Amino acid sequence: MRMAAWIAWLLVLAVPGHARAGTVATVASPDGRITVSLALDGDGRPSYRVKHDGRALLGDSRLGFIFANGRQLLRRLRLESASESHHDITWEQPWGERRLVRDQHNELRVRLTEDAPDPRRVDLVFRVFDDGVGFRYELPAQPHLTEARIVQELTGFALARPATAWWIPALEWNREEYLYRRTALTEVGIAQTPLTLRTDDGLHLSIHEAALVDYAGMNLMHAGSGDLRAALTPAADGAPVVRATPFATPWRTITISPRAGGLVESSLILNLNEPNAIGDVSWFTPAKYVGVWWSLHLDTESWATGPKHGATTENTKRYIDFAAANGFRGVLVEGWNPGWDGDWFANGWGFDFTRTTPDFDLDALARYAAGKGVHLVGHHETGCAVSHYERQMDAAFALYARHGVDVVKTGYVCDAGQIERQDETGVPVRREWHEGQWMSNHHLRVVQAAARQRIALNPHEPIKDTGLRRTWPNWVSREGARGMEYNAWANPPNPPEHEPTLVFTRMLAGPMDYTPGVLSLTGRNGQEIPGTLARQLALYVALYSPIQMVADLPQHYAQHAEAFEFIREVAVDWDESRVLAGEVGEYVAIARKQRDAFDWFLGAINDRSARTLALKLDFLESGVRYRARVYRDDKRAGWRGPERFRFVREEKIVTRDDVMTLRLAAGGGAAVRFSREPE
Repeated sequence: MRMAAWIAWLLVLAVPGHARAGTVATVASPDGRITVSLALDGDGRPSYRVKHDGRALLGDSRLGFIFANGRQLLRRLRLESASESHHDITWEQPWGERRLVRDQHNELRVRLTEDAPDPRRVDLVFRVFDDGVGFRYELPAQPHLTEARIVQELTGFALARPATAWWIPALEWNREEYLYRRTALTEVGIAQTPLTLRTDDGLHLSIHEAALVDYAGMNLMHAGSGDLRAALTPAADGAPVVRATPFATPWRTITISPRAGGLVESSLILNLNEPNAIGDVSWFTPAKYVGVWWSLHLDTESWATGPKHGATTENTKRYIDFAAANGFRGVLVEGWNPGWDGDWFANGWGFDFTRTTPDFDLDALARYAAGKGVHLVGHHETGCAVSHYERQMDAAFALYARHGVDVVKTGYVCDAGQIERQDETGVPVRREWHEGQWMSNHHLRVVQAAARQRIALNPHEPIKDTGLRRTWPNWVSREGARGMEYNAWANPPNPPEHEPTLVFTRMLAGPMDYTPGVLSLTGRNGQEIPGTLARQLALYVALYSPIQMVADLPQHYAQHAEAFEFIREVAVDWDESRVLAGEVGEYVAIARKQRDAFDWFLGAINDRSARTLALKLDFLESGVRYRARVYRDDKRAGWRGPERFRFVREEKIVTRDDVMTLRLAAGGGAAVRFSREPE
């Protein structure tokens, strides 16, 4: 179906029914502030409503399916049964933004049955937390529905209050790599999730999904009067989702908080995923890494072989030496394997993931790195020839495992809708979307193959994060947004409000490999990177990932030794994380406690308006004095020109009773390390 016709057809389906719905079941959050009601109207059409503090937040929001292989499952439904249960457990992350996660929710399970000679059944499961709602459909095995070919899921989110939205477009050529738009909810087109909203009376929401397994990714489209409706990512041919019963859809999630920071602190997405399926993952070490990457975007070195080739034995040894000298665990090398010469963007079928280029000695480099306590970080760019990659990935991961490579960055560079799928050798190639059902299954095949070799994954141009890192904790990070490389060559580069927006939008899905730390603040051909030196440091705390790149060239760190000190010291794995202050797209200050240590780190980043933050330090331990090493903007700093480099490092003694005043320059930031003073 052509895209314009598909969108028009979705809009027809979005027209709401006219019969008033009556409540048949209700469930509340443990604290009673959020209630969810399930209703059936006079035609037997289901919908749900959400209230917060007794006020309507979502009005009648539609539920149901359009099938290609049967009648719609959306009317003539009756309540067969309903049951409620309470859950309250605490589980531990092997790595993460917090060690312990509490999962406390009330669950409502409802079975609906069609009033028909050949009735079909659907279960609706709602889990209501103190900070939001998750719900999904479960289609049991049944004689009249053995296979579901889902043309469209009719899930709606009917906002009952005017709201502002922060969103990026879906089903466009550049995947997730867009600057976020801030518009009225009524101006949202087709948007990717997470989509962040702030109602006119100040309540914050994020609509997303959890546990995206064997299903098409959900987008959101505005359907009039503040209604948002699910729009599933298309497939190469046929229905977006094809599943045999029994199966469950991903969870549809609504995170709710009176303050923006509450969205960031929520663990709702993780709690809706299944527990660890791997077992022991102590072999993965959260860490920082350097490598042959920024020079490629500066165009001073190349992925392709030749005089500018970056992935040479000699050049890689230089990065290994730099990593060892500064306590960094990893060295990433891109362009080490055959396939990069020529137009690889148009022909990923030329990549070989089991051989090296003649000027890259993997055996020697693995031994050299091991001798210095450093690990190589692998790289598999598919060029979107995904079936070609799958045929090699087991051998490719085994090769890496033999050489001590335990983290691999994968890549899927191509225009959206151009993933190349070939189920058997010799058959025609079909085109898929990055977030379609087939790619959902592909990413799980890759993460499982990597787990068998004790390898962690960091996909770029990925499928969206939906919390599956809980189930597969070797899925440690991913890109999935406009990252640092846009500051090297894009017009425009990332503006100052971009990262304070990411914290409250993309980062709500999970860790992001943003590749911070470019202290030169200069891209290709002298292009200025908007923002200050202190801001680059603060990104290590503000934008969470258990693997963080030290992205700049080694010689640039030598030129900024005082700022580089913070990058060397900042942790990447945390016991606890707290948002101290922040507003979507404007500013944010986050404090995180280092895992298995007493130190806290703070990162604050700002949009293009200078401001001063007064931050309570009550997260620090009581009765303990801390030495605060502050890396901040000079009073003359700014986000353009030479003022970007104006920077101050200072120390002071503080306790949890203090309030720290931080002045953030326009486009600026601040980074702080709090270390316990000896008694």
